[in-house]
Amino acid sequence: MPMKAVNQHRRTLLKGLGAFGGLSAVSTLGTASLFSAHASAATSPNSTRSHRLYIDGLSFLPEDINDVLASGLDAYLCDISAIETLTQADGTLNYKRTYKACMESIKQAAKRVSDNSDILLQGRSGRDIKLAQESQRTAVFFQIQGADCVEEDSDANQWARVDEFYDQGLRALQLTHHYGNTFAGGALDNNPQGGLNLPLTDHGRALIHKLNNRNILVDVSHSSPQTALDVAKISRAPIVQSHGAARGIVNHARCSPDEVIRAIANSGGVFGVFMMSFWLTNKAVPTIDDYIRQLEYVAKVGGVDCVAIANDFPLRGQENLLALNNDNAQGVKEYQEWWYSLRAKKVLGFDAEPRHVVIPELNHIERMSRIDDALAKARFKATDRDRFMGGNWQRVLNQVLI
Repeated sequence: MPMKAVNQHRRTLLKGLGAFGGLSAVSTLGTASLFSAHASAATSPNSTRSHRLYIDGLSFLPEDINDVLASGLDAYLCDISAIETLTQADGTLNYKRTYKACMESIKQAAKRVSDNSDILLQGRSGRDIKLAQESQRTAVFFQIQGADCVEEDSDANQWARVDEFYDQGLRALQLTHHYGNTFAGGALDNNPQGGLNLPLTDHGRALIHKLNNRNILVDVSHSSPQTALDVAKISRAPIVQSHGAARGIVNHARCSPDEVIRAIANSGGVFGVFMMSFWLTNKAVPTIDDYIRQLEYVAKVGGVDCVAIANDFPLRGQENLLALNNDNAQGVKEYQEWWYSLRAKKVLGFDAEPRHVVIPELNHIERMSRIDDALAKARFKATDRDRFMGGNWQRVLNQVLI
């Protein structure tokens, strides 16, 4: 639908609710009480991190840069997306990650990383993970959640905007965010009869070719299953789902069926399991055991080399829930209007009632060490824990980002 006016972008929409477009921003809390023993060690110039490699599939640059130290992360995919609010011809609002908004945002993010070079390292190649470890820093690899920002690109202009984003440091590009675009189908696309499962388009195939040639990681999070399968068939490099969950456990449009997990694994890629609990378990009270079950399921379907950790909240967690002391019964209310609107459109899984948002034990800045400990308690081999906590991400980033 044509657009008649463009307002200023709203980066605040992304800070705490990366899985959603158009929801309200979250508040900022103090960090002193959240610091862990890992963080205390990391702040000492003579210390070394004692844990195995920790890499997170998706988070954001925090308001307080000390959150990076407290997280214990060696590296993470860092969503630097920004949104413009677009007024469409019918007067309704649409929220898109436009070229203008994202170009401004990526430049601001690069400056912030540069200004904090004692803590952060902007990741441009997979080798930067090792460099960050050796220098006691955290490597951040810039990612954009949705390729709307390059929709005007094509072979005709030699994908000039993709090149421009790459030069600014973009290293992972998600094809869609919930809904489809000129490249691909989205997980929540629907018509009056219910959900759709739209394929990768010809424009999308050309984009994949460009991303492969430019050594940019292709992320199929939020894509339709058919799009993800199509991408896996044509990509010459491993693809990833940076953040998601298994439909074999929760039958929902935002969760991936087994064939998608398997296709990602067969490409040599990874599947990051995120923290949004209403897509992790159908149980009334979510626990860390439900998260471990998701990891175990992905390993069963795709193999141990496919499993990875993701977040999709700020480093410290979903801040509205933290402010509520992780009271899911209260916290879930902020999602209900959006959830019920998709129920009315008959999108798969929204007929169920959302009862929680977070796993309380993991809505915490120390989530990586807590997952690591839970895997040990569940008797996962040390070599598998190495893979899950960061080794699989490191392998893929080393292979793609060269």
